[in-house]
Amino acid sequence: MKNFRLPRKIKKTLKKSIWLYPPDDKGNSLMAWPTKDQDDYNALKQCVVQDIRRKKRNKTERKEYWRILNQEVEVSDERLKNYIGDIIRKDLQKTSFNILIEAKKSKKAISAYYNFINAYRLFKEGQDSYGNICCLAIDNARELLKS
Repeated sequence: MKNFRLPRKIKKTLKKSIWLYPPDDKGNSLMAWPTKDQDDYNALKQCVVQDIRRKKRNKTERKEYWRILNQEVEVSDERLKNYIGDIIRKDLQKTSFNILIEAKKSKKAISAYYNFINAYRLFKEGQDSYGNICCLAIDNARELLKS
């Protein structure tokens, strides 16, 4: 069996992007690796796989998206601990909780705290793609607290 190989220049341009298959009925997409997998590369050539940057939202959709995520909502520490327990794996729960508590008190990182709470609520309403945004909000809070 022959290994899958691409020319260096093609591989370099493909690595600069994140490639996704079309979303399913819940809105979740599988990630494709066209530089490593022959099937993913064939799907890219057939225009099945799309670049994540090509999914452009117009200005009003972006404003609405961020308006929802940045709504100022505060929850008790116990409820926050329950939220984190539902979505974050066991070994990361304590550090995630501490990061979000610090973000709640910080002027710079409070937006990441709001993003986590609002994304979690949307996740619990059945919009599964917002589960990733909860994790990204924690990472964003960590970065904002460092600076």
